[in-house]
Amino acid sequence: MHGFIPPNRFFPYLTWNDVETIPDKENTVIIQPVGAIEQHGLHLPLVVDAAIGMGVLGKALDKLDVNIPAFALPMLHYGKSNEHWHFPGTITLSTETLSATLIEVGESIYRAGFKKLVLMNSHGGQPQVMQMVARDLHVKYDDFMVFPLFTWRVPNITKELLTPKEAQQGMHAGDAETSIILALLPEQVQMDKAVAEYPPELPNTSLLSPEGKLPFAWTTKDLSKSGVIGDATTATPEKGEQILESVSDGWVKVIKDIYAFQQPQV
Repeated sequence: MHGFIPPNRFFPYLTWNDVETIPDKENTVIIQPVGAIEQHGLHLPLVVDAAIGMGVLGKALDKLDVNIPAFALPMLHYGKSNEHWHFPGTITLSTETLSATLIEVGESIYRAGFKKLVLMNSHGGQPQVMQMVARDLHVKYDDFMVFPLFTWRVPNITKELLTPKEAQQGMHAGDAETSIILALLPEQVQMDKAVAEYPPELPNTSLLSPEGKLPFAWTTKDLSKSGVIGDATTATPEKGEQILESVSDGWVKVIKDIYAFQQPQV
């Protein structure tokens, strides 16, 4: 059941007495990976975001110093994916359901005596939900340190491996995601169906973009016919291995940082 996660780091394999007697519980890092089950074009499976989160987290926990206490909760496979629901197979929770689920998980972790919870989100459609949940949990329990983090935003070399256009405009099921799934789940990738498709160009004078500082609301069907936003045709398993190593190294650094972190006090 642990999948990519090292079994000694998989929270559900503990007994209640194991949890009760964990030393330095207040600094133990509990990680809730959050993914999605949603379309990723014709060449990738629906499980991409969840697989990436579990693959990266598993490799990071395997590399982590054994003296740093950190445990992974089971992946929350379903997320807020309604931007993709025009494509068959996408399963989505509402903002309210996802928020309530994460808050109740967080409260359960807090009741067990833990004070550090990471919301490790791998789906680009829900970082704001993670941020609101983290703030609400900390407001309710002021000694609860909650970290709403996006899997891809730790220090890593991914953009150095992509073309400038892909690094800027590749948003979904493109080179990076396809490459890392080629490394994690190669049998589930159909490269003969991979395509390159970018969003329609906006006027040069426009300050707006689908993502960035001045975004507009969109659904995937507004930007893509295939469900791909980027270039999947340039993906390789070798590139995927490099990305996986680099992103997991970034997560090792972040988990160490969180273990040592103390909430600022004025």
